Formats: sequence, structure tokens, C-alpha cells
Amino acid sequence: MTDIISLLIDEPALDALRQARPQAKENAQEAFEALLEGDLLTAGLRYRLALIVAEASGVEPAVAFYRDLVADEPEVAAPAALHWAYQLATRPASANAADIEELAREGWSPDQVVAMGQLIGFVAFQVRVIHGLRVMFSYEPLRDAVPRGFEVRTYPGMARPAHFVSHSLGWRPWVPPAEELTEEQRAALIKPEREKSEYFRLLARDPRALKARTLTDLDIFYNTEGGLGRAERELAATVVSRVNGCVYCASVHAGRAIQESGRREDIERLLSEGVAADLGSAQWNAVRDAARALTDTPITFNISHVRALREAGLNDTAVVDVINSAAFFQWANRLMLSLGEPELPRRFR
Repeated sequence: MTDIISLLIDEPALDALRQARPQAKENAQEAFEALLEGDLLTAGLRYRLALIVAEASGVEPAVAFYRDLVADEPEVAAPAALHWAYQLATRPASANAADIEELAREGWSPDQVVAMGQLIGFVAFQVRVIHGLRVMFSYEPLRDAVPRGFEVRTYPGMARPAHFVSHSLGWRPWVPPAEELTEEQRAALIKPEREKSEYFRLLARDPRALKARTLTDLDIFYNTEGGLGRAERELAATVVSRVNGCVYCASVHAGRAIQESGRREDIERLLSEGVAADLGSAQWNAVRDAARALTDTPITFNISHVRALREAGLNDTAVVDVINSAAFFQWANRLMLSLGEPELPRRFR
């Protein structure tokens, strides 16, 4: 099938540059096919959810693409699902267990809720890759009573973090994870130790999407050949998580950024003061600004951000790594924020 990201960018030089991260490219397309052509949701609902996210982003090629798909499908009667998509596209930090309650009342199963969350997060990732790469190739900025599906899990007495931290946190799902994994679900984890994680057992409800998402993740964050350093990728993830209000993701990737760079003071300043904080070097500040602009809704990333990254010493492959890292965490944050909540471990209370 045609690579959708390449199709919507429509730039002949793109494929050679994206091929530096072949697993990210291949599995972003695999994720599209798993999520936009899967059978857990009707085609009309899949395309409508994607269109809501694309419209919120302001990325016109994606809006036109998904609008064409929606036009061929009947109207969708799923107000809770459509509201959830808009909420996650525009205000992901406002997601809570009450949203999952509404989806359950509308009759959606746990598998379907995970599929919707994956689709919404994926399109948030996809449109930012499209926009970021279009900017790199000198385009103008694109713009300044239904049976109950399941019982929602809630945790009334749970200790929750009160602010952003760099130490580890727990995470508890509102949607029940898969209890016994099939062989397909185990294979989708890629890393066998993830079977112990409630988060990954939850995402395993849609194994094809999980596998594609995981392989995309690993290539974006761990394939460092000729591109951006690991610390700067983790920095981008932390910035996005700080903007989106994902305390759990910020804790994980702040810790990794500190581990990779040794720059604890800069990361702690980012967590405590926010994304306007000076991060101690021109390169880190340029990565911060690019990640923040890619997180804005509508997206504000433009050629000035590319120029600042290049002036800070990044080559084109490294700039793509910044775009991919920031875009991927639109997906990751939305899953973490919409399907569960962070828990403060006893040792930090």
C-alpha cells in the first residue's frame, strides 16, 4: 500500500531521508493499516475519529485525506467516542476515568476503547510528522441505553503525584488489561518482560497496532546512527509530556534524559519551571522549542525551528529525529492520559 505519510508530504527527496529510520517509516505505515483498516471499529467511526484529530492539528493535507474517507461512509452515532477524540486532540491532560465511564455506557468493549485510544494517539503522531517534514522541505506553515461494555476501574484511595517528578511512578489502568495473553499478543510485546506491565497488557488488546507502535518507538528512540543523541530524544519526549500534562511520561523520560546526559539540573528545571526554562545550551533550547511547537494545537512548528536546530549543529537526519521523537509522544501521552492514571509509589510518599 502507498505510504500515507509520504503521500501527504508529496516531496520526492523525502523517502531517502526517512529511510535513515526504516523501521519508523515502515511501522508507521503498518500502524496506519492496523488502526485505520482494522475490524474492531466501523470504517465510518475510524475515519471520523482521525478527521477530528487532523482538523484540530490544522494540517491541511491530512484534513483533506481523512475528509475524503469520511465522505464515503454513513454518519456515525457515537457521541462519547467523538467527544473523547476531540478532547484528546485538544486537551489530553483533561482525560479522566469519567470519560472511560461514558464510553463503557455507550457500549464499547475494552478492546474497542484501546483501539480508539491507539487510533487517536497515532493520528496525533502522524500529522506532526507530516507537518514537521513539510516544513523541512520549505513549505509554508499550514496555519498559525446500550448494554454496558465493561466496568471501569477506579482507585479512590490511591496516592497520586502532585507535580512533575524525575523519579519512577506507577500507572493504573481504567480499562481492564488482557488477563491471559494469546501467542499473537505476546509476540506483539516485542520485549517479553513487558508481559508484567498492566499498560502493555492493555495495549495488547490490539496486538497488530501494538507491534507496529513498538517497532516505530524503538527505531525513533534507539536508532542513533548518523543522527540525534539519545539524551536529546529523551529531552524532546520530556518537553512534549510537560506541555501535554502527562506526569507519568515526563517522569520516565526525564529520568532517561538525566541518565543519558548527566544534566540533572537542566531537566529538573524543565520539570519545575516549565518549557520556558533555559536548558543550559543552544542545542537543548532548540530541541525544546521545536518539540514545544510540534505539540501546539494547531501546530506552530515552522522553518525558524528547523533553522535553529541546524545552527545548533544538527544535520538533517538529526532534525528528522527531533520531529519523530516529538511527534511520537503525542501518541504516547494520549494513551497514558486517556486509559489510566499515575500512582505515587509508597517510597516517595
